[in-house]
Amino acid sequence: MRALRILLIVVVILGGLFVIADRVAVNFAEGEAADRLKTTENLSATPDVSIKGFPFLTQVVGGSLDDIEVGIKNYEAAAGNDAQKIRIDDLQADMQGVEFSGDYSSATATSATGTATIAYDELLKTAKSEPTQVAPGVTANVVGLSDGGNGKIKVTVEATVLGTKLPEPVSVLSSVTVIDGTVRVKADGLPKFGGVEIAESRVRAITDFQQKIDGLPGGIQLDKVQAAPNGVEITVKGSNVRLAG
Repeated sequence: MRALRILLIVVVILGGLFVIADRVAVNFAEGEAADRLKTTENLSATPDVSIKGFPFLTQVVGGSLDDIEVGIKNYEAAAGNDAQKIRIDDLQADMQGVEFSGDYSSATATSATGTATIAYDELLKTAKSEPTQVAPGVTANVVGLSDGGNGKIKVTVEATVLGTKLPEPVSVLSSVTVIDGTVRVKADGLPKFGGVEIAESRVRAITDFQQKIDGLPGGIQLDKVQAAPNGVEITVKGSNVRLAG
């Protein structure tokens, strides 16, 4: 009985040491992965990296990690073909099946899903915020975007008719979709500007707009989008997503 008791104590101690070593190793690996991702994606701040699953060391021996969660604040994504950027807040990505090279210089996830937010003031930069003529004597421009409820965006438009600004801006509820990496905002109806009849195409030139978003981390792509209280919430997904190298 005494020998068995000693054996049990030794097993518990070794198990505890293994857990400690495993947690130390995973903390070190998370820091290294965060630094590499910062360099690879040219980020201004170090991202949050959390390696899931236990034990970590046996996953390393197998050359594959089950699950890695990545969090990036204020990611500057490319907005089309020009040098313009658009800020994406709180990009959270869950990477599954991460394979890495023997020297840890590269890592690729089999699949990835995630979420992010584009604030309304950031998306507003895409809309026509400068007064534009929509009819003889009538100019209009978008002055605000906000949550319209039920997944809609409220687009607020200011108009001037014959040199006189309308006393109150007009607004219209709009649907938001994503197609081929482009966020598109389209009015469900058409606002009226002081009772003046204006061709639909001219009105939509103001109310409807779109924003291409390129260069998300690791090659992930926009998947779905919906309006929310603080901005446009998007979901992202990808396969063979590069984390480093």
